[in-house]
Amino acid sequence: MSFSYYNPNPAGKSVGDCPVRAIAKALQVSWEDAYTGLALEGFRRGDMPNADSVWGPYLKAHGFTRHWIPDTCPDCYSVSDFAADHPQGTFILSMPGRHVLCVQDGHWHDSWDSGGEIPTYFWRKER
Repeated sequence: MSFSYYNPNPAGKSVGDCPVRAIAKALQVSWEDAYTGLALEGFRRGDMPNADSVWGPYLKAHGFTRHWIPDTCPDCYSVSDFAADHPQGTFILSMPGRHVLCVQDGHWHDSWDSGGEIPTYFWRKER
């Protein structure tokens, strides 16, 4: 599968808002709508919109479930491997403390080619 450039940030920025960008892609909404939803969730929780403790519950409220990636090979299962193993569906992958991105139908969507990053867990959109 392959990398697909995606950056809906209206200012073209690509640092600090990766959960917003990933969720906008996964939910098929604008960056502004994703940001507003996350900001409200963050306000309710007393945390920032890009915090795991905010965007995780936001995804859960939108029909996603969290799954852990087995760490039988914790340093060798990359985003590109995940995309190849998941040719159908919508997923949000997390590299805790580092990065968040969307994988849809086997393609990873990001503002840079993050295919070599190592995810720890993912959220899957349940049908």
